[in-house]
Amino acid sequence: MPLELPFEFDPGRSALVVVDMQNDFVRETAPLEVPDARKTIVPINNLIGAWRALGRPVIFTHFQAGETPSLLWTWSRQIHAPTNCCKVGFRRTYPDIEGERDCIAVIDELDCRPEDPRIDKYWYGSFFRTPLKDILLSYGADSIVVTGTVTQICVEDTVRQAFHEGFKVIVAEDGVSSFAPDLHAATLKNIAMKFGAVAPSSEIIAAVQ
Repeated sequence: MPLELPFEFDPGRSALVVVDMQNDFVRETAPLEVPDARKTIVPINNLIGAWRALGRPVIFTHFQAGETPSLLWTWSRQIHAPTNCCKVGFRRTYPDIEGERDCIAVIDELDCRPEDPRIDKYWYGSFFRTPLKDILLSYGADSIVVTGTVTQICVEDTVRQAFHEGFKVIVAEDGVSSFAPDLHAATLKNIAMKFGAVAPSSEIIAAVQ
């Protein structure tokens, strides 16, 4: 099916944003594991390939815990010692991959390259107190395609913030994930109603090729 959008979409003025696909969310037994995130790896990589072919930016975000407790820690107790979830420089092992990994690093399975812009964030949304808006504007972007995890938390907050900053948003419905299917479905429905478009990655890719 052709991609149907409520706004004009110019792929040449777009960017792909991959939200928090990092070890402490995606790997097996991770402190904030989202098992369904592993199902999104192929769709996200397909989108990454399409955006690289366009010559447009692929931007990765990392959630990381700060040096001192914040209000956010109240709802993510795993950040505290001894678990140290998403702590900068903290490494741990995971049963689905050999060796230690930096807990905030993007998972090995995604095509993340050194030249890709990275956004380090301490809160849910990818725009709050980060340079993401300026980076997008520097690329001449007026729209973003959003993928990643968690649908109803960091993905949703990123979408809402993008909307309020004036960016058109498309969410890849098979490229986002949650630990709660009901909240995942409700969030995508709400985004499509008021904040952005929601479409399968295959339709998004077909529209930019």
